[in-house]
Amino acid sequence: MTTLTVLAAGPLTLVEDLGRPGLGALGVGASGAADAAAHRLANRLVGNPEQAATLEVLLGGARLRLDGGGWVAVTGAWGDTRGGERRLEPHTATLLAPGEIVDLPPAAAGLRYVVAVRGGIDVPPVLGSRSWDVLARLGPAPVRDGDVLPIGSEPAVAVPAADLVPIGPPPTGDVRVGLLPGPRRDWFGDDAWAALASAPWMVTERTDRTGIRLDGPPLPRARSGELPSEGMVPGAIQVSPDGVPTILGVDGPVTGGYPVLGVVPSVFLDALAQVRPGQRLRLTPGHR
Repeated sequence: MTTLTVLAAGPLTLVEDLGRPGLGALGVGASGAADAAAHRLANRLVGNPEQAATLEVLLGGARLRLDGGGWVAVTGAWGDTRGGERRLEPHTATLLAPGEIVDLPPAAAGLRYVVAVRGGIDVPPVLGSRSWDVLARLGPAPVRDGDVLPIGSEPAVAVPAADLVPIGPPPTGDVRVGLLPGPRRDWFGDDAWAALASAPWMVTERTDRTGIRLDGPPLPRARSGELPSEGMVPGAIQVSPDGVPTILGVDGPVTGGYPVLGVVPSVFLDALAQVRPGQRLRLTPGHR
C-alpha cells in the first residue's frame, strides 16, 4: 500500500471529499471540500474520480512525503509550492519519485490549498464521507504531524495529457459575489438591504469553515422578537442582534434562529472559500 507521511501539518490540514449531502433532516450537514471546484480540478488532473478524498491545507506550512512516489496536483490557493527539488506548478499533475516531499509554503493568494494524490486519501469514511466537519466534529480527525495516510488503489482512468489549465490564482483584492434576498428579508428595512448590497464588507479574522463574519455598517432589524429555529444552507447571511452579518460556510449549522437577510448563491461558495481575512467582499444583488 502506498502511503503519504505528514511531516508538518501546518495550522490546519483536513481530509475532505464532496461531503455527505442528504442528511440534514438528521441534523448532519453536508460538509465537504470548502472549495469544491478546486477539489474536483485536483482530482481530475491526477485521474481520480471527483469524489476521491483530498487534503485541504489552510494557509500553508504543510510538508508531505509521498513514500511510494506517484502523481500529485495542487489547486486552490497559490504559492511557491515545491515537489522534491523543483517547483510544483499549480494546476498541474506532477509525478514524484518515492520519498519526494511536497512543500506548501504560506500562500501568496487564496486561503486553502487542495492537494490530490493519485488514488485518493483512503482513510475510513464516516456516514459515507471522508470529510471532517469542524462544527459537528464528524469524520476523520484533522491531520497531525507524523500521521501516515493510506493512498487508495490505482484509478482506472489514466492521468490526463494536459499542458495547461487556464485558471489563475485567487484574487488578492476585492472579491465580488452574488446576492439574493433571504427568507427573512421582511425583518429588515430597505436601508439594511441597501447597506448589505452596497457596502465594501471587510472579512474579519472570525472566518473559518463554519462561516465568514463581516465588518461594516450595522444592519438594524425592522421587526423585533425571536424566530424559531429553522433550516440553514451554506451561503445564508444571518444577522445577529447587534446587526453584524455572517455568511454560513460548508460546515455551518443546519438550523439557526437569527433572521437570514440574504443568500449568496451556491455558485459563489468556492470563491468565498479562498477569501482571506482583511480582504473586502462586495455583494451584488441579482447576480447568479
